[in-house]
Amino acid sequence: MDANNRNHRFLDPGSLSSWIERFAAELAAQRYTPLTIEGYTSSARHFAAWLGSAGISIDVIDDDVVRRFAEHRCRCPGGRQWLRISPKYSRRAGRFVVFLQKAGIARPPLKVTSPYPLLVDYQSWLRVHRGLSERTIVRHLRDLHKLLPELGTATLDYDAARVRNVVREWRERTGPANLRTITSALRSYLRFLAGVGLCRPNLDHAIPPVLQWRLSSLPRYLAAADVERVIASCDQLTRGRLRDRAILLLLARLGLRAGDVAGLRLSDIEWTSGMLRLSGKARRQVRLPLPQDVGDALLAYIEQERPRVHQEAVFLTMIAPYQSFAQSSHISTIVALALKRAGISDPPSTGACLLRHSAATTMLRSGATLEAVGTVLRHRSLDMTAHYAKVDVAMLEQIAQPWPGELPC
Repeated sequence: MDANNRNHRFLDPGSLSSWIERFAAELAAQRYTPLTIEGYTSSARHFAAWLGSAGISIDVIDDDVVRRFAEHRCRCPGGRQWLRISPKYSRRAGRFVVFLQKAGIARPPLKVTSPYPLLVDYQSWLRVHRGLSERTIVRHLRDLHKLLPELGTATLDYDAARVRNVVREWRERTGPANLRTITSALRSYLRFLAGVGLCRPNLDHAIPPVLQWRLSSLPRYLAAADVERVIASCDQLTRGRLRDRAILLLLARLGLRAGDVAGLRLSDIEWTSGMLRLSGKARRQVRLPLPQDVGDALLAYIEQERPRVHQEAVFLTMIAPYQSFAQSSHISTIVALALKRAGISDPPSTGACLLRHSAATTMLRSGATLEAVGTVLRHRSLDMTAHYAKVDVAMLEQIAQPWPGELPC
């Protein structure tokens, strides 16, 4: 008798048997392989049998019960002599518990209440009125949880001196880059409070600026030939070749941000007009022309490689469950791996912004105006686009003045 049949025979899941079958059906609907499904159901069957032997009823299952299962010294039926359950095994049992919670069989997880109720309204304000991304909202809330213990919750008592003192204390604890992020969150929170009448107005002006030299560094970019090598490196892949090629072309030809690519939806591609609809920062809607090679790459990926699942996102993971990218950093990881495959050992950076900067630099050197480049990159201010003028050496040579030391006295 093989191990699989032995586990089925000795491990009695009791009343959860039918739910394990439904769990397997859900995994199959998400395109998991039979081998992976068997691994999940074996963990679920073991967990259900342990519940019965430990005398734990289904309605009290929670994260603590899963932890106890992971730490128990297994002497369960089936010839097991395990000192400890492996983390992967216990995570699979935890996945079964999540399935039971969604089905209403196990009690839902406890909601962690924030000690600062105003942050709930502030979060909604950021999402609805400011149009910030969920990632930015999470960052603001994380920074405010650091500040509010010192700032206090009596918002009507806030004054300029208290705000400055809090910022001054954090200036001693962290670096300039992190301090800029923290003060940005604090300014936003004070504007929200003033708008709903919970603190005196204009307190955000009391926050001292964090000094920095704007646009002092050169843009990090790749030469046009290196960009093509990066795109061609996708041919080395056996899985995800068409997907990664389409992603790299979007970054290199249109200068999209990583978040733009991760959030791209099927309905955003206007095949008839050859346009791409994007929702940028603060929900600003723009339409960009779709170059021929980018459109061809997108079509090839969607028709030949994209999993056939009901997902609106264009780009999905290549293993089940087929989902959209949870974070835009996954797009930067694709770029980093492509740089490595292309043999570019010392790139100026390894994120998706490297191809965005390269696209801007190439457009400028090809004769595009700063206004045109700024339109493609969707810059709010031309000052940001002017940053790329520093890499147009040919133009700079025409306006450069001779060194004063070479002139006669």
